[in-house]
Amino acid sequence: MAFQLPQLLIDELTKLGSLTPEVLSEAEKEAARSEKDFGEVLVSKKLIDDAELLRIKSSIYQLPIVDLSGAEVNRELLNYISEDIINFYRVIPFAKEGSVLRVGVVNPENIDALEALKFIASDKELTLEKYLINYRDFENFSRSFRTLTTEVGKALESLSEELSQKELKITEKIGGIEDITAEAPVTRIVAVIVKHAVETRASDIHIEPFEAKIRIRFRIDGLLQTVLSLPRGLLSALVTRIKILTDLKIDETRLAQDGRFSTKLGDRRVDFRVSTFPTRNGEKVVLRILDPMVGNITLTDLGLEGRSLELVLENIVKPFGEILITGPTGSGKSTTLAAILRQINNDEVNIVTLEDPIEYFVEGVNQSQTHEEIGYTFASGLRHILRQDPDIIMVGEIRDGETASLATQAALTGHVVISTLHTNDTIGVIPRLVDMGVEKYLLAPTLNLAAAQRLLRKLCPSCKQKVKANVGEEHMIKQALEKIPAEIQKEFPKSGFEIYKAGEGCKDCRGKTYKGRIAIFETLAMTDELEKIILTNLSESELRKEAQRQGMITMFQDGIIKVLHGITSIEELLQVAQENEEEQESEKVESRK
Repeated sequence: MAFQLPQLLIDELTKLGSLTPEVLSEAEKEAARSEKDFGEVLVSKKLIDDAELLRIKSSIYQLPIVDLSGAEVNRELLNYISEDIINFYRVIPFAKEGSVLRVGVVNPENIDALEALKFIASDKELTLEKYLINYRDFENFSRSFRTLTTEVGKALESLSEELSQKELKITEKIGGIEDITAEAPVTRIVAVIVKHAVETRASDIHIEPFEAKIRIRFRIDGLLQTVLSLPRGLLSALVTRIKILTDLKIDETRLAQDGRFSTKLGDRRVDFRVSTFPTRNGEKVVLRILDPMVGNITLTDLGLEGRSLELVLENIVKPFGEILITGPTGSGKSTTLAAILRQINNDEVNIVTLEDPIEYFVEGVNQSQTHEEIGYTFASGLRHILRQDPDIIMVGEIRDGETASLATQAALTGHVVISTLHTNDTIGVIPRLVDMGVEKYLLAPTLNLAAAQRLLRKLCPSCKQKVKANVGEEHMIKQALEKIPAEIQKEFPKSGFEIYKAGEGCKDCRGKTYKGRIAIFETLAMTDELEKIILTNLSESELRKEAQRQGMITMFQDGIIKVLHGITSIEELLQVAQENEEEQESEKVESRK
């Protein structure tokens, strides 16, 4: 394909005066020299915003714009436009309705690309609808086609050939399905999905059956993203293959099952916690990825710093007492518990855990999995643990009054007890324990520390953009900083705050603008003043006064500090803060019932 400069676009940019003739001339030379798309050169050099360039293109070429950032990658469209055509002409087939094929194009002045699309449409008797897409969406889609979809597609072709030779149907359940799943194609499909999930830092894989397809979604940095659609007929084979790996009952499709398996990826072993769940369209499968690289995270890696880190380090070395971590499901509590265990683990202490399930294996720690169906619960297990001469006990979650009472007694009799509790913040820990039946007079001598946490997505360090906080953001930051200890306030200016926003996306973050997550914390320690409040005037307002007297930095304030350090964005913090408010309101409604 001969290199072409988009002359109409260059003429329009010149007319609009958006860029100087000198800048345009230099961009033309670089585009010609590197044979890159002219507009891509402008965007990569930050000479023009991608969205603004797209708007100008739409005006010139009279084509609608489509946003593909949340769209589903459908490999079946490769039947109409192959991967080679996609990469050579930089076009993306993104939808098909009836005989209408919708295609996104990057450069509408590429005559060769338009002619190729016209020929394909004519050959396959399709009506073509062209849309403009930005460079980020093209890269994301083409990358998905190149990796997961292409590998799975090759496995599907191989499977089709083998099945046609054997004259077997993929949905057969008797006399062949186990043999099929043990063979290369289906095994390879599962392996490719698992490998791709680990490489993209996903925490969960969702395999969801629908009437006409199977949807594969990954949870990356807390958000579910559709990565693949597979033919509906593959469901039985996929689920059976995963059940074989997990040692679950293959012929049981009506009941939910749980299991676990491990696999080696590169030089590390990755564990997967598997859950199957019966639905109207078949079994839904969720695989939780327990990556040891994530499990080896330290307390500082988690986001603990300043006073919160000092309090945690100070309390985990005390000879007895409870340390309770609180937060909703998916807030990183298990990772924090694992980090604490690694911090205090040595040959001189006996650490025993009760978990449901065991998420991270910690070398040198005696970890036990509860099984409620046979009566081995947190409460019954805790009784047995006390006969094992433990120094440190970790209980996965305090769910009921019996477990709360036993944990309190264990802390009272010379053990360190680390556990989690479901409350919205640290202030809620003490009232929650009292509601569970723990006597007030036992709280002060047993509860050493309560910590609450939430997870925020981290800005991609490669493409985040520094900006000056607007009036509303500046007001919000000032309000948060006014209530934190003076020594921390000194780290930041009084006004004119510079913060970071999500960028355009890059290859490091795969166009997502965020990469990884970090926790925000708040910690409340037991003091003489707090003990007095518990025994005389236990109320939320008094607890908050004591927290402020201690110099507690709230989760929101900790988030503002991380915003000012350029770790996350204020939009991400506000999103998490809003979710927290909704949880608190829901909890209040439940308590009134």
